[in-house]
Amino acid sequence: MTETSAPAASVPEDRPVLDVRDVSVTFTVGGRDVAATRNVNFSVYPGEILAIVGESGSGKSVSAMSVLDLLPRTATRRGTIELNGMDTSGFSEKQLRQMRGGDVAMIFQEPMTALNPVFTIGWQISEILRLHTSLSRKAAKARAVELLDMVGIPDPKTRVNYYPHQLSGGQRQRTMIAMAISCDPKVLIADEPTTALDVTVQAEILDLLRDLRHRVSSVMVLITHDMGVVADIADRVIVMKDGEIVEEAPVHQLFAAPAHPYTQQLLAAVPHLGHRPASGRLLESVAQAEPESGAAPKVGDGGPILQLEDVVVDYPGRMGRSAFRAVDSVSLQLERGGVLGLVGESGSGKSTLGRVVVGLQPVTSGRVVVSGLDITSASRSRLRPLRRRLGMVFQDPASSLNPRYTIGDCISEPLRLHRLVRSRKALDERVMELLENVELPPSWRQRFPHELSGGQRQRVAIARALAAEPELLVADEPTSALDVSVQARLLDLLMDLQARLQFSCLFISHDLAVVELLADRIAVMNRGVVVEQGSRDQVLRHPEHPYTRQLLAAAPVPDPAEQRRRRAQLASTSPEIN
Repeated sequence: MTETSAPAASVPEDRPVLDVRDVSVTFTVGGRDVAATRNVNFSVYPGEILAIVGESGSGKSVSAMSVLDLLPRTATRRGTIELNGMDTSGFSEKQLRQMRGGDVAMIFQEPMTALNPVFTIGWQISEILRLHTSLSRKAAKARAVELLDMVGIPDPKTRVNYYPHQLSGGQRQRTMIAMAISCDPKVLIADEPTTALDVTVQAEILDLLRDLRHRVSSVMVLITHDMGVVADIADRVIVMKDGEIVEEAPVHQLFAAPAHPYTQQLLAAVPHLGHRPASGRLLESVAQAEPESGAAPKVGDGGPILQLEDVVVDYPGRMGRSAFRAVDSVSLQLERGGVLGLVGESGSGKSTLGRVVVGLQPVTSGRVVVSGLDITSASRSRLRPLRRRLGMVFQDPASSLNPRYTIGDCISEPLRLHRLVRSRKALDERVMELLENVELPPSWRQRFPHELSGGQRQRVAIARALAAEPELLVADEPTSALDVSVQARLLDLLMDLQARLQFSCLFISHDLAVVELLADRIAVMNRGVVVEQGSRDQVLRHPEHPYTRQLLAAAPVPDPAEQRRRRAQLASTSPEIN
């Protein structure tokens, strides 16, 4: 058989670069076929950015993986996918390898699982360059440094030799973007490309992706749950539900006059910075839970549950290098029943501080007092009773859930570990209750993490963290992988559970609108230092530090006209932050 040639370098302006027609994907599960997408149709034209939105599990990522022919063996794809007028269904394996990374590149949703943990990030970027270009090893590494600098990785000449686990979640995501754009692809498929990024770096990355479409015949398919990002960057929007396209419209039309009830529901559930609902809830239909004591929780009753005093965290240097200071003299206080929002850039020390609070990261100096116990000097026997009163939602659900456990086993692990449930029947009932609370079918408790979408795995992680009804919950980006409608339900759920259980929460997030909704106090971190802290209204309405003002200016909002105005304002002001 004679192989067809690679796709052409350019196409006419009136002809789509990517044309998807009547694509249906089914998965064989337990001997029966389950439809993931049904008759999906869309086209993307030169210089265009098409956004695909919808709930997790709606078929967004499956549609994207179909373009690259990266579906698992249990999947069957029907329909036609054309790249520059050429049907890719007849491509040989060699042509598919040439297409992936060269003509079509993808930014995957979870960088921790997409990056190889045994190779440096520089080696992984260089490998792609050497596969698709004629660059030498030395030139490829130099180009890798340029790409890391382009996507905002600090000190790229040093960090090009880092392994993925040495980077923060946001830095790993930036590394994935650098890999995807390394060969100037004609089609860039971005699956949640800004999920783990703080708002300032997100603005820079969106500018970078926006610039990419101005190259010859370059288009982008953006898969996201962030309607602010859609308003900022997209030209057209496709809304998917249950594997089907329910609405397609230009971005301004979709936001101004959504036609489908599901689209209206999505937009109504989006947190909007500066427009906090009077009830404090996104979904008015959610009933507010009564506290178990019969009275509303009073912030500050009984003294602070968490105190950090001049906390310093140093990571030791490797191979003779000096230590890296991740947290520098941080002092914070969280009152009982309160929610402290911790915001700042990826790599600023937020997640490190969260791990310090639950005892997973030792401190170099300073004191950490949780519920009256100084955990920096307490023995293991004194820490054990405290641990059952702490819960944590980690940033990356794919790496925090045991792949050998069913999701039922993952959720019940804290209950079994601390012997909080005595019978198997009571354990099963509690797991089913927790799954219902996070909008997952109880029957799914027998599934494994890899059988769920990214957003569904995040919901499992939240259910596990709440299983033991903790007094203090540390939530590290708990809604970052969720679509807006499920995010709204979970945010309302967290607030209702807090009202009932009266737990305190350290809420770590890059989404200022979400922090505004949940937190009564906010602390802003930059380069390991808390640069500003105060009440929610004080920090968000009257910020004092230039970095806080930059964060607020860079936060995307779900309004295309307002977002373009804010982007122009940010470009004209952009303060230098020391």
